[in-house]
Amino acid sequence: MPISPNQGSTGGGTLVTITGTNLSNTTAVRFGNKLATNVTNVSPTQVTAVSPSGTGVVGVTVTTPGGTSNPVPFFYVGPPFKSGLDVTSGPLAGGNTVTISGTGLSTANNVSFGGVNAVPTVVSDSTITVTVPAGVAPGPVPVSVTTAGGTNNGFTYTYIDSPTIVSVVPSSGPTSGGTAVTITGTNLDSTESVTFGGNPAPFSVISPTTLSAVTPPGAEGLVDVEVTNPAGTATATDAFEYVAGPGI
Repeated sequence: MPISPNQGSTGGGTLVTITGTNLSNTTAVRFGNKLATNVTNVSPTQVTAVSPSGTGVVGVTVTTPGGTSNPVPFFYVGPPFKSGLDVTSGPLAGGNTVTISGTGLSTANNVSFGGVNAVPTVVSDSTITVTVPAGVAPGPVPVSVTTAGGTNNGFTYTYIDSPTIVSVVPSSGPTSGGTAVTITGTNLDSTESVTFGGNPAPFSVISPTTLSAVTPPGAEGLVDVEVTNPAGTATATDAFEYVAGPGI
């Protein structure tokens, strides 16, 4: 007499389907010594019921006027516990992989990012991986993991939009570098790197719309300025000109 699913939350509430013979006059379904609720005779070979609360492994039996069946095992599973996300932010478009660690994750079947669902890959009872779905809007969202034992919340993941560059001021400086430059744009607060002509520049985040950078040394001429965050790279073409010093 198979039962599907054969595991569920310790809090009960799992809808199970029991398959067998001579089930059309079922009067009771028990999980261990507890009665199931919402028992429904689907057909002579199938009954559905909702599990009561419980712990460990219990035998499920079906009772009809003809007697009680042999028990089949049902496994009660506790809710998952999440201990960490290895990545807590990423692009609004999603597509990056996050590893979630914790306990009780072997039956994980869904991870929600702000209500947008993704199917995880179970690595072990303590580890799952999931491809982050696209977000609705930039900003933090709650992350929840659902297993046969229930749903656990408590983590936050931040969706980041790609940066843009509006201005680079001043727009020129000596080839020796050292020019203090203000870069304005959008989504700059998660900036990971700034380059002038492909050369990395030291920078500071002033606000989501403003960066302060110091130009590295460069060859004479116009160069692109690029700002990169976890969601992508913004390029301001020919936005800064390296000017050679006078010679006598």
